[in-house]
Amino acid sequence: MAPSDLYVLVFDGFADWEPAHALAELRRSGKREIIAMGFEARPVMSMGGLRVSPDRALIDVEVGQIGLLILPGGAIWEAGDYPQELLTTLLHQLVAHGIPVAAICGATLALARAGLLNDRLHTSTVPGDLDAAGPEYCGAAFYVPNLAVTERGVTTASGLGSVDFAREVFLALHVFSDSDAALWFDMYKHGRLPGAVRDQV
Repeated sequence: MAPSDLYVLVFDGFADWEPAHALAELRRSGKREIIAMGFEARPVMSMGGLRVSPDRALIDVEVGQIGLLILPGGAIWEAGDYPQELLTTLLHQLVAHGIPVAAICGATLALARAGLLNDRLHTSTVPGDLDAAGPEYCGAAFYVPNLAVTERGVTTASGLGSVDFAREVFLALHVFSDSDAALWFDMYKHGRLPGAVRDQV
């Protein structure tokens, strides 16, 4: 049985809105526990000014505890100002165990630096974003101009595609049926309420 706890990485300046759709629905409809994981145990402040106290520090987390890991965007990724070796090790372990990993916006750089995008379809906000990953990234031929894409357990998304990102996460965890996933996407992406009659212009 897969672990039920879903982890989201939090750090100073993390883009709090990017995983918000996914996290809210994973708790509400998916009935899953969300665990905030920090690089350290100290409280952090999001880009929007929310103070978050991590439930666990990265160094104390074991792969078997994680059912999904979400990495939100933030300035640290381009700067490379994070414990790269420790996070890369965790990412490789998760992928090797078939545990979904989902990164949006600048966090796609962490996957690129880990070499996880060199042989699978992926995206980011713009193709040039991943150049900052350095020599570990050689997967430009697998880049697709989608707002979000998933291949072999790894989801990547543009910073402009938080709703698309959430849908990919839901599909990976089978939170909704296909029809309910389509309905949810239509509501939050296009503002179409089921059964509502829109005014004709």
